[in-house]
Amino acid sequence: MGKISPVSAKYIIKASIDIDGVVDKPDVIGAIFGQTEGLLGSELELRELQRSGRIGRIEVNVDTRSGKTSGHIIIPSSLDKAETAIIGAAFEIIERIGPCNAHITVSKIEDVRVSKRQLVVKRAKELLRNMMDSFMPDSQELADEVAYSVRVMEISEYGKDRLPAGPLIDDSEDVIVVEGRADVINLLKHGIKNVIAMNGASCPQTIIDLSQQKEITVFVDGDRGGLLNIKELLQVAKIDFVTKAPDGKEVEELAKKEIHQALRNRMTAEQIRTELEHSSHGGYDRRRGVKREIHHQGPPPRQMRQPGRQDRRDDHPERIEERRQGISEQQRVALKRMLDDLIGTRGAFILDANLNLLGKVPVSELASTLKSVGSGVFAIVFDGSIDKQLVETAEHSGVQFLVGMDLRVDLQGTRMQLFTGDTL
Repeated sequence: MGKISPVSAKYIIKASIDIDGVVDKPDVIGAIFGQTEGLLGSELELRELQRSGRIGRIEVNVDTRSGKTSGHIIIPSSLDKAETAIIGAAFEIIERIGPCNAHITVSKIEDVRVSKRQLVVKRAKELLRNMMDSFMPDSQELADEVAYSVRVMEISEYGKDRLPAGPLIDDSEDVIVVEGRADVINLLKHGIKNVIAMNGASCPQTIIDLSQQKEITVFVDGDRGGLLNIKELLQVAKIDFVTKAPDGKEVEELAKKEIHQALRNRMTAEQIRTELEHSSHGGYDRRRGVKREIHHQGPPPRQMRQPGRQDRRDDHPERIEERRQGISEQQRVALKRMLDDLIGTRGAFILDANLNLLGKVPVSELASTLKSVGSGVFAIVFDGSIDKQLVETAEHSGVQFLVGMDLRVDLQGTRMQLFTGDTL
């Protein structure tokens, strides 16, 4: 009897069998050939199909328990779909095997090529993954890897606190103090090697000792943590200059141009100390926007005022009370909450007459946004200073309320209601 190789089979007929009695495998195979003989015509005769190799060897597995026999039948086929389905359906007409009643059910006809295709796809994925892992990188990746390795090799541990530092700390007259190891790596990447990290929230003794010998520039992140580090260093060490990363950015994220721009715009420690004292009276006052004022260049606001002129902050108690009379309690609470939400974001809320949010824009784009919007804006709340130019633009757009962190304009020269965190 011929048989088909499993390799050349296209389909597998799988059937289950239940027999009310005890039979053996030869009984089942004999019943299949005997009861299907002549049923499907000469072209689909099972014996002829086996001889020609179009039907493979019929595999029968049975198990007898409690006087009943059950099992399954597997038949490989190289016929087409329709002919294979006909052969499978023919098995279900078998009702008796030997002296016992029987019931055969074809559970499924499996396409061997589908399972082979799945194996091919799975193996192809594995091969591709291995190839990508071991594939030779391009020249840029090689250069970046070598450059990073060199930068890491250049990092040394300086002082008794073993702080991450560049190789030129002892040779340079000026030293840049940053917050962490990643900041040191980024500055080394861009050729700045006289850099050392605090490596923590508190100022180590190594930095304090170094500040007595060299010119120190503090370079911190553009967040509240950076501001707190500035305040601590000013108290415990002899700092000469201070600079910050742009708001919301960290030193380790900066590009070369941003690093050099920040270092060019550094301020003296005296300027920073004066602004901190002026803004928070010795403490951190979130309502005054200290984070924004760190970037101010030139004389501090106190020095900008001409002698004898009216105090533009206009925070005398009687004037504050007079201004509060022009705003309802509900409006005051809503505007104050929005102002607190904007602290440190350098953003601006644009509101309608019901104090519903029309949009949020960066403070740097506030003037251009008002010019493009025209009318329809009732109030503006923003993280910045209220100056003359902004007041004129807002008046031209019909704005009624302008709320900022501090005030740098005379109240008598405008029809708008101008408020800060204090006056609210």
